[in-house]
Amino acid sequence: MINFENNPLIQKTVQFSLDIIEFCELLEEKRKFVIAKQLLRSGTSIGANAFEAQNPHSKNDFIHKIKISAKELEETKYWLYLCKHSKNYPFDEKLEHQIVELGKIIYKILSTSLNKNLNKNQSI
Repeated sequence: MINFENNPLIQKTVQFSLDIIEFCELLEEKRKFVIAKQLLRSGTSIGANAFEAQNPHSKNDFIHKIKISAKELEETKYWLYLCKHSKNYPFDEKLEHQIVELGKIIYKILSTSLNKNLNKNQSI
């Protein structure tokens, strides 16, 4: 098993995925199957793509995987927003805080990577 103890992105995405799984189980207990399925897919995909980005074929591949993580993060925000604002759905504020924190990390990584890639291409 690969050791990611010093990788905050992986640590936080794995924890978020575990928390999303637990929340989706609650949604399914309440028979909210459609949202549970969508949230489970997008919420765990954030970490899956971030994890995959740790072994890229190239810098562009890394950026691509992080972009996918960002897109999945935005979709997850949407499903959580629906849960929060629907009167018949449960909501977990911890997930909302986690997704905001993950967004800050992912968008910072993406911004830094894109800037480095842009600067590299301009200096050639």
